[in-house]
Amino acid sequence: MSDCDILVVGAGHNALVCAAYIAQAGYKVIVLERRHKAGGAVVTEEIVPGYHFDLGGSAHILINHTPIVSDLKLTDFGLDYIELDPLFFAPFPDGKHLTIWRDLDKTCASIAAISPRDADNYRNFVNRWKPMAEGMVGAFLNAPTPLNLARYLVFGQGFSTNGLENLQELMKGYGQLLRQSFAEPHVPAVIAWMAAQSGPPPTELLSAPFALWHPMYHVSGMKRPRGGSGMLTQALQKMIEAHGGQVVVDAPVVKMLVERGRVVGAHTSSGESYSARRAVVSGAHIFTTLKLLGDHAPAKARAAIEKARVGNGFGMMVRCAIDELPDYSAKPTATSDRAPGFDAASQHIAMQFICPDLDYLDRSYGDFLAGRPSAEPAVIAMTWSAADPTLAPAGKHVLFLWGQYFPYELANGEHWDVIAEREAERILAVLQRYAPNMTRDKISGWLIETPLYLERELGLHRGNVMHLEMSVDQMFALRPAAGFSKYRGPVPGLYLTGASTHPGGGIMGAAGRNAAAALLHDLTRNRVW
Repeated sequence: MSDCDILVVGAGHNALVCAAYIAQAGYKVIVLERRHKAGGAVVTEEIVPGYHFDLGGSAHILINHTPIVSDLKLTDFGLDYIELDPLFFAPFPDGKHLTIWRDLDKTCASIAAISPRDADNYRNFVNRWKPMAEGMVGAFLNAPTPLNLARYLVFGQGFSTNGLENLQELMKGYGQLLRQSFAEPHVPAVIAWMAAQSGPPPTELLSAPFALWHPMYHVSGMKRPRGGSGMLTQALQKMIEAHGGQVVVDAPVVKMLVERGRVVGAHTSSGESYSARRAVVSGAHIFTTLKLLGDHAPAKARAAIEKARVGNGFGMMVRCAIDELPDYSAKPTATSDRAPGFDAASQHIAMQFICPDLDYLDRSYGDFLAGRPSAEPAVIAMTWSAADPTLAPAGKHVLFLWGQYFPYELANGEHWDVIAEREAERILAVLQRYAPNMTRDKISGWLIETPLYLERELGLHRGNVMHLEMSVDQMFALRPAAGFSKYRGPVPGLYLTGASTHPGGGIMGAAGRNAAAALLHDLTRNRVW
């Protein structure tokens, strides 16, 4: 007798979203997770006593463009989103600073204080590219079929109005596009640094769309689940269980169960087997999925998927328990305005961008290409406890520092376990140039997440938080490989979701929702047995 209708391997947020939609449709679901807690790279844990650290993604932006939270009624299962405004704060070495608010007028006023010309350029940039960005949202929320891509990216949302001119801009690297769009270095640095979070460097051709997504930040805003990023996945788990599903932790899958050429279940490291009547969904990295299939993966399919590029990592995180918030020289806390609705300075609510200009980002990436940690990494500082006091003891705070670029494989043969603290100190030193009070003695404990740590702990091959590089040749219908973009795996009975599939990484859940749609489509047409 089968254990369930649908078996899901991995409990990352996309896998949980997929399982939740399937459970909501009335199918019995079991989710197997190798770690002690569901959530994958969207999980929060008390690493330092009293301090709650996210182990992966922290800012919830992309998911705001989806109906997932309302569809699955996640607020009924404990999800309490805090609206964060402003979104981004950027101090600069020349003493200037700017703030990106959800409100476009307020943002332009901030930019005008340092460059009236670029305030106008910014408004024009947002208004020009917003239709294109809206089209990308539509493309992300649907399977990347030729019809859908044409509907949302070519004929829809105003692209055809200036088709050839827009196409020329899309073919550029976002560094070139931004340099041509603005007069001063400050605004391009902010937009480029956020665009770089997807992976491609500013110089990569056809990477312009990562910057052209920027107008959507004024639409979606930014949120944080109260209690930490992992409260999203905890709510998903509770929702699945409320619909009769089961999430089994400490259950690493070591092998897919294949019978008569069809995936029908999975074996765990403890020797237990789980079988599924209808289908198995893998939310694991696509390379992990291939390993679990073993010789059952057809040679042609294996060859196509193995060509996918994981890359050499690109970032690392330092998560700190701190005694006080950063005091930025460009905007001292004592003279700061307060964020509406928060008893904290606005810059501490926002993601704090340390990237003075595009040349700085290019140099940092140059170090990465040479196989060495960036000598002067670009950094994002996040002090979410300023918006959510539940993350730290009274009067204390958390500080998360994301730095780029840090290769997984080092050219000089050094090992990450040996140099982890050295590189963490390097990232902290970058912040100290802008917030001198952030000295080592203000940190009572920390967690250093090197590219190797990300692989070991979160299953992110070579430390790539996006699973696969998000270059244009590995996006849309080419993710994870040509012929496997519709969430159906290389062996019958197997479905795919997660960051290895369209639309890629980030806390969006679209891959999970789209995979559930594909599976439910097949179930209702009796194509899955």
